[in-house]
Amino acid sequence: MGFLDFWRNIYLSRRFFAVMAGLILLFVAGFFEPVLFVLARALVIVLLLLLMADASMLFGQRKPLELERHLPKVFSLSDPNTIHVEVENLLPFDVRLELIDELPVQFQKRDFLLQTHLAKAERKKLSYQLLPLERGHYEFGALHAFISGPLGLVQRRFSLEAPAALPVYPSIIQMKRYAFLAFDRSGMSAGIRKVRRIGHSYEFDQIKEYVKGDDYRHINWKATGRRHRLMVNQYQEERSQPIYCVIDKSRIMHMPFEGLSLLDYAINASLALLNIVLLKHDKAGLITFSDKLGDIVPADKKPGQLSLILQALYRQKHRSVESNFELLYQTTRMFVRHRSLLILFTNFESHHALDRVLPILRRINARHLLLLVFFENTEVEELAMRPVEDVEGIYTRVHAQHLIHGKFEMVQKLRNYGIQALLTKPADLSVGVINKYLELKARGLV
Repeated sequence: MGFLDFWRNIYLSRRFFAVMAGLILLFVAGFFEPVLFVLARALVIVLLLLLMADASMLFGQRKPLELERHLPKVFSLSDPNTIHVEVENLLPFDVRLELIDELPVQFQKRDFLLQTHLAKAERKKLSYQLLPLERGHYEFGALHAFISGPLGLVQRRFSLEAPAALPVYPSIIQMKRYAFLAFDRSGMSAGIRKVRRIGHSYEFDQIKEYVKGDDYRHINWKATGRRHRLMVNQYQEERSQPIYCVIDKSRIMHMPFEGLSLLDYAINASLALLNIVLLKHDKAGLITFSDKLGDIVPADKKPGQLSLILQALYRQKHRSVESNFELLYQTTRMFVRHRSLLILFTNFESHHALDRVLPILRRINARHLLLLVFFENTEVEELAMRPVEDVEGIYTRVHAQHLIHGKFEMVQKLRNYGIQALLTKPADLSVGVINKYLELKARGLV
């Protein structure tokens, strides 16, 4: 190690400064008691010798540690993502380790620090979690380790240049969890409801010879007359229904709740829902729009469909404009040829905003089954529950209650026009949408 590298990587520890503070007090006392002054001078020499010994032990070996960071292939939006750092002590004595990782700028985390103790030749795995709240490209920098020896008077910095980049995708962790819960009895504990299917849609499969147990109502009398034995029509349940998630990317969907925008809540819920749609053997599709048309993934259930949807969701960005619902209507007429379930993620904060687009929503609903999903304002609900202390508080609380009641009136208005509606808290969006899809499927509407 060169002399310049030595000075760049050596740091005085807190223990050193604590000892120096004690020596200063001893020197001050030496003005009144000469013996203490002599003792303080001797201790300074001892401290310098110990400092040199500690530094020589830490810098006696060119490479003091083995460092390695293990990252997942992708980050999952709004979920805790675990990062592992493996470290091995190559020095012939126990060390105290402080580890600093250069995290992506999106986290704005200035106080990151991992601390541990490593015995001689010990290898240890350190873990920490990050919670990304934005989709996009995240870049990691170097790993910096600060090592203290047995005396703890100095620290040696050892840096590993380990640049790495990975994307933050919509919540793949939530997608997998809800898929498991939707097909598992224990899903009810997480809010996924099991609904018995009470309506069926059938399509013709083939004509076959009657066997005991076949439904006599399906006897094909023409085929029976030709074959001179009982023949029945065989049907299979029609399962492949087109399901589209339609996401509004306009200004209103940029509103944040608990650090995550409504757009990202809708994106996470769409991924979780469309995965279940494919597992239920329906066709999954995606449409995004704002003032202009965004991505269109035609409904299908082919292999790789979920990957196409995931990539399209990853690319979405909000636009600070008003939504063009007339454009959405024209898009559904042009690209969605068969009657489908359209799950529209948007938001309305007033009756006026809903009334402006209600005629268009009714036209869409005449051609398809439209499920309109919009959001409760949880911050307004907190204001409505806040204790009142003055006249201004009374006004705020009454106005908040009026806004909350207005949302429920919007739901009722939509249902009066035959439009399916779901009003939900942002945090409950995925569960609410999945339950509504399962309910519509059980009722035979999908």
